[in-house]
Amino acid sequence: MRCLITGGDGFLGRFVRQELAAQGIAEGDLLTPRHADCDLTRQDQVERLMRRLRPEVVIHLAARVGGIGANRANPGLYFYANLAMGLNLLEAARLVPVRKFVQVGTICAYPKFTPVPFREEQLWNGYPEETNAPYGIAKKALLVMCQAYRRQYGLNAIYLLPVNLYGPGDHFDLRDSHVIPALIRKCVEARQAGADHIVAWGTGTASREFLYVQDAAAAIVQATLKYDEPEPVNIGSGQEITIRQLAEMIARFCDFTGPIRWDFSQPDGQPRRCLDTSRALEKFGFRARTTLEDGLKKTIAWYRTQAT
Repeated sequence: MRCLITGGDGFLGRFVRQELAAQGIAEGDLLTPRHADCDLTRQDQVERLMRRLRPEVVIHLAARVGGIGANRANPGLYFYANLAMGLNLLEAARLVPVRKFVQVGTICAYPKFTPVPFREEQLWNGYPEETNAPYGIAKKALLVMCQAYRRQYGLNAIYLLPVNLYGPGDHFDLRDSHVIPALIRKCVEARQAGADHIVAWGTGTASREFLYVQDAAAAIVQATLKYDEPEPVNIGSGQEITIRQLAEMIARFCDFTGPIRWDFSQPDGQPRRCLDTSRALEKFGFRARTTLEDGLKKTIAWYRTQAT
C-alpha cells in the first residue's frame, strides 16, 4: 500500500509512520513530502505531486495550528491554509485517483456550547468557539467536501475528529504552543530558575480532553485500514479534566511547588470539551490506552532531555 502522509515528519506524522510500519507497510511505500517539495496550498503543485507519486492512500495530517493565542493572532491564515490544503488534496486525489483518503479534522469544529460528551451528530448544532472558529470551520468544510466527493465521484474519503493531542515531540514554543506543552515548559523553566510562581491563561475553569499522540496515531491507522463510511468519527480518551486540575498535575510532576497565578485577562476558550468515543470503538476497535498521568510523565521526561 503506497501511502502519502502529509505532515509525515511532524509531531503526529512521525507516530503515524511508525504505526503503519508496524502494520507491515514498507518504508519505501510511506511517502512524506516536505514543504520544500510541494506547497499544499498550491493546486498545481499538489496535482504534480500526486501524479508523480501515485499513492493508493492519502492520510492528510498537515495543518496550520496553534493554541488560543496563535488562533487569535492568525484567523485568516489558519482559515485559508487549512481549507486550501485539504481542498487541493481532495481534488488531486479524485483526479489520480486514490483508493482512500483520510482527512484528520479537529475538535475545534464542534459548536461552542456542545453538550458533554460531544457526539458526532451534534457537529452542526451551532457556531464554534470564537477564537478557534476560522480553523474549526475550515476543517469542518472538508468533512462536507469528503462526503460530497464520495457521493458524486465515489472517493472513499473518511473523516476523523481528534481531541487535543500531546506527547513527546510536541511544540513547546510559548508563542503558539497548546496548553500542555506551554505549562510543562513554564514549570520546568520556573523550577530551574528558582522562580516563585508561574502564570497560566484564563480562569482555569474550562475543561479539556487530551489524547496521547501515540494513541492518536494508532486510531488513525486503525481507521485507515478498517473504516470506510462517510460519517465522522471522534478520536479521544473520553476523559475530561479542568485546566486548573491539569496545571496542578503538571506542576506536581515537574516538581514545581510554587503557586499558579491565573491571568483572567486571557481567554478560556471553549467552556468544556469531552468526546463520546463509542463510534470509534464500534467501527474499528479503537480505545485509548495511555492514561493522562502516564502520558504527562513521558512527555515531561522527553522535554527535560531536550531542555538540558
